Amino acid sequence: MHHERPPPGCKQVWRPVQRSPPAPVALIVPTMESFNFYVNEASWSDEETEFTRKGTGVFLPNLELIQNDQKQEENPVPFDILPDDIQERILACLPLSAIFKASCVCKKWNQIVHSKKFTLNDANFLSEKTWYFMFTSSVEPVGYLYDSGLRKWYNFELPFMVHHTWHIAPSCGLVCFMDDETSKEMYICNPISREYETIKNPPNLGFSVYTALAFSVDQSNSKYTISVIRSIQSSVDFLLWDVCIHVYNSNGKTWLTPVMGMTMHGWRPGDVSVICDNVLYILVFCTRRFDFQNSHGLITYNLDKMESVLREESVIPAPCVLTCGRLMSVQGKLVLVGGIGRQDRPGVIKGIGIWVLNGKEWMEISRMPHKFVQGFGELDDVFASSGGGDLIYIQSYGGTALLVYDMDKRQWFWSQRCMMHKKFPLEIFSGFCFEPRLQYL
Repeated sequence: MHHERPPPGCKQVWRPVQRSPPAPVALIVPTMESFNFYVNEASWSDEETEFTRKGTGVFLPNLELIQNDQKQEENPVPFDILPDDIQERILACLPLSAIFKASCVCKKWNQIVHSKKFTLNDANFLSEKTWYFMFTSSVEPVGYLYDSGLRKWYNFELPFMVHHTWHIAPSCGLVCFMDDETSKEMYICNPISREYETIKNPPNLGFSVYTALAFSVDQSNSKYTISVIRSIQSSVDFLLWDVCIHVYNSNGKTWLTPVMGMTMHGWRPGDVSVICDNVLYILVFCTRRFDFQNSHGLITYNLDKMESVLREESVIPAPCVLTCGRLMSVQGKLVLVGGIGRQDRPGVIKGIGIWVLNGKEWMEISRMPHKFVQGFGELDDVFASSGGGDLIYIQSYGGTALLVYDMDKRQWFWSQRCMMHKKFPLEIFSGFCFEPRLQYL
């Protein structure tokens, strides 16, 4: 197709122009009081009204003819004249939240954003930090989703109901949800695309007192691994605990033969575990009375060799008296986040620390400054933590304050204030982080 060049004395420039969109569609977005988009029944909304604000990723470019004598001749060029692959590349440069907003502009963009080619190819160029989904004990699967890149909260809804008592394990763009008490199924879900599948829970060969969930995605081979650790008191002796490990491989779509017959003396697994570099790490608790100094430890299970280290002498002790300890894989390293308990009152937090496992030694990376500890209120409150990518999130169960630690920059900072509020005094808030992705695997 032949396109005429601009007349003499004119030049082509890119300049945002505020005007009503002509037909066919040009890149102009009408001003609204707030965003409120629904993508496959999922709500994306924010309070941004200034679309040209720097850093939002929402831009309004229009190709115009500008005469040298400052007289303007408005002649917007339709976006449709660009080849599909160029449109895909342009959309792929947007932040993920802006991509979903762009998919609501016209049918063409919606088809591009939800095409398999775009999600598998162009989406790989996205460099997004982990996001955080905060929810409460509600009767609906709704909450607020925090975009750490744009530092904005969105109204968001999961495709199924989730309770704060569920076991939740994120990896890459997927999140594994398991209700081991009332449900016989677990969910593997991409919260962004709302795609999910259900898997039957592994058989419970006895009344397990404690259950831990770990989940790991191998994107290069398009597979994932699930591990469920169950602990059963072996006798009336509280010091002896039988441990059973179930492993699920998505390639075979089946649970492998459970690893049984492992008994621990003086230690028991709880509800905290994680998979890092195909090694299963389990946080264990000391069952010996009055041993507050060594109240927590770490055991390992190699998923490649199916080898475990459950002997008492092989337990890696925690760096200090811990409370609310959580394991996570951050930057490919095993990270421990926990409250630093007092020697005389282990349940009372005097600070929150972050450690990285180096061999069999814990290296302290950072300790939360006191001004941030005060921001959570009472120091004996329990808290949740979740991490992935470069970020670690810490949230009090009693409020919506969300603290973020950047492993790259070694900086602590608060997130933007969440619009969620307490409806009753004992309401519990919880959440988890995940890497936003368009593709399922």
